[in-house]
Amino acid sequence: MAIGITSYGAYIPFHRLPRSEVAKVWEDPSLMGPGEIAVRNVDEDSLTMAVEASIDCLNGVDRGKVDGFFLATTTFPYKEKMVSTVGAKALDLRSDIRTADFANSLRAGTGAVLSAIDAVKAGSAKNVLVAASDARPVQVKGDLEVTFGDGAAALMIGDTDVAATIEGTYSISDEFTDYWRGYDDAFVRAWEDRFMLDAGYRKIPGETIAAFLAKSKVAIGDITKVCYYGPNMRRHGELARTLGLKPEQVQDPLHSTVGNTGAASSLMMLVAALEEAKAGDTILVVGYGNGCDCILLKVTDQIEKIRNRKGIKGNLASKKEISSYGKYLIWRELVPLTAMARPEIAQTSISAVWRERDQNIALHGSKCKSCGAQLYPIQRVCVKCQSTDNYDEVRLSDKKCTLFSYTHDNLALSTDPPTTVTFVDIDGGGRAGFDMTDRVADDVKVGMPLEFTFRRLYYNRGFNNYWWKVRPVRGG
Repeated sequence: MAIGITSYGAYIPFHRLPRSEVAKVWEDPSLMGPGEIAVRNVDEDSLTMAVEASIDCLNGVDRGKVDGFFLATTTFPYKEKMVSTVGAKALDLRSDIRTADFANSLRAGTGAVLSAIDAVKAGSAKNVLVAASDARPVQVKGDLEVTFGDGAAALMIGDTDVAATIEGTYSISDEFTDYWRGYDDAFVRAWEDRFMLDAGYRKIPGETIAAFLAKSKVAIGDITKVCYYGPNMRRHGELARTLGLKPEQVQDPLHSTVGNTGAASSLMMLVAALEEAKAGDTILVVGYGNGCDCILLKVTDQIEKIRNRKGIKGNLASKKEISSYGKYLIWRELVPLTAMARPEIAQTSISAVWRERDQNIALHGSKCKSCGAQLYPIQRVCVKCQSTDNYDEVRLSDKKCTLFSYTHDNLALSTDPPTTVTFVDIDGGGRAGFDMTDRVADDVKVGMPLEFTFRRLYYNRGFNNYWWKVRPVRGG
């Protein structure tokens, strides 16, 4: 029984910050570098990005056949609460599935993939969706500020219609500390650079890869693409030379277009490699952090059937430069804003969130069994035929919609003014109000096509309130 990747997806935030802008603000030439970093919007976090990548991965996939959802990140929105369950609900997956959070290491992404492989191999699941996402917090005016970017990748691991089979895996555990973030730390810490390189990055991945290839009886020159974590572009290139890789074997680490995406890094590279792969290609994926994971894949003909993804290409092509470094600081919540003279947000009712979880988190609407009218929010009484309690719940999150009307509110408290409030017509029926995000205010027009995106509405007394917004349709 062949086990491997049956689908893939990715997500990169819409907004980008040029490295040159950071260097200019701080008047520090050492921060100058090519390209840009991807910057999550203020309403995005590691969960919302993971959901976006997973939606891309689920394109054309029967969600009823997904038996597990594993979420990997070093930046969970909660210290105590399983976050993969929120993601599974947002993705409208079955309730009788296995969910798990993989945390605390840059190797969490490949660790989650290995666990999914084991679950499918053991027969405890047929299809496991794995998402890796990261949005690592850093202090300003330092190398990490122009190195770290935000992004996510998702893979479906299964044993049917496999597009890339698992040919072998290998892992080592190494109690080595280079980057870390303590329980009360607001930002990532790093140890002395030479120690991190000489005792860590220059040593551990190379030795692990060599041991794995020897065990697998595979020559490094026979591998089509190698996707391996690198702390930055320079160190990534140094390791390629140490491994004896030809330039064409090295998968672009996305440092100049996205940045170092932490736990998602090697899996985002894998998605980029799969977008270009052809049957017979071999791909080596290497996760690094407190040890090392190696996963060897072989591409099959099935790869041609899953090309219709936004993936890395589509997300890279759809972008907007963030308007100022000041806005970047606000979105990262690194500077306080003057509070507006408005009433304090009422305490979130956990009971209400639970009662309306299908409607608000999974974005279910109602579809009347008598007349077929589709409505949102869910209506007990059909507004068209007045039949009562005679409806099915239907998922709306994967439907497109059209802008019916909108207003730009310049008085509302917003970190990206103006606040754009809309009414949209949902494909299949229903008109409802949603905030719009990731838009250029001057480009908003009645009749424009929109799509739904899972976002964080606000953070209130330790609780993250998630819901759906709309945005202009991104390419892919």
